[in-house]
Amino acid sequence: MANFTRSRNLPNVDRLSVLSAMILLAYALASFVKLPVREISIQLPGIYLAAEININTIVALLVAGLTASGADWLLRDHPALGKNKTIEHWLLPALTAWVIGVVLFQLTPGMSWWVVFAVGGALLILVLVAEYIVVDPTDIRQGLAVVGLTAVSFALYLILAIVLRSADLRLYLVLPAIILVAGLVSLRTLHLRLHGQWKPVEALVIALIVGQVTAALHYWPVAPVTFGLAVLGPAYALTSLIGSLAEGASLRQAIIEPAVVLIALLGAAFWLR
Repeated sequence: MANFTRSRNLPNVDRLSVLSAMILLAYALASFVKLPVREISIQLPGIYLAAEININTIVALLVAGLTASGADWLLRDHPALGKNKTIEHWLLPALTAWVIGVVLFQLTPGMSWWVVFAVGGALLILVLVAEYIVVDPTDIRQGLAVVGLTAVSFALYLILAIVLRSADLRLYLVLPAIILVAGLVSLRTLHLRLHGQWKPVEALVIALIVGQVTAALHYWPVAPVTFGLAVLGPAYALTSLIGSLAEGASLRQAIIEPAVVLIALLGAAFWLR
């Protein structure tokens, strides 16, 4: 009976409520604060690089850090955690909070802003709860939580790619964001799928390949959704392939599922262009 009870732990409601409220309040207040925009620029031979630093940039980074530290605080009372580190559980909550901020800051105040605000808040809570569940390998809900975290990871990656494309940013601003997020998503997905094994080299290779695809597509006249699907396909397919091979599947077996998904995503991207 003790094991059955331990396998159904949920985060402390008060801690979860406080953390979620602080994150959403920061985004709500940021939409009403107007500060001067500061431009950071550098002149290199043959190229001029410039980036704007504003209240949105600062808030998004601070909230991502707040979410990471909050996830650690939330997980510390898990009875199965012991003295284990929680760093792997910071990645997706911080990424979720950051992507929510990126989307909110692209919208003007109105109904759509509040819809994204509400949906983003609910998604953030679900991610935090799922991360809490996967701490315990004996939790009977762990399989469902892993599937949910994997789906959310790639969904956030797709949303970020679409938003960055919609913002019509220059390549030197888009490329680092896509590479970083692709690397983090693949790293966390493989870590979840392989029950705690880290695959940093494989994640780096996936990120660099996706970066090449991003650079190739950047100057093509394609719609944001097409761009997002086109960079999502290789990221998911390569992550799935590496995960299957690491689990002991043969190359022929491992390549079927990622190939089908890749063809479907690229087909949808071509159809929507």
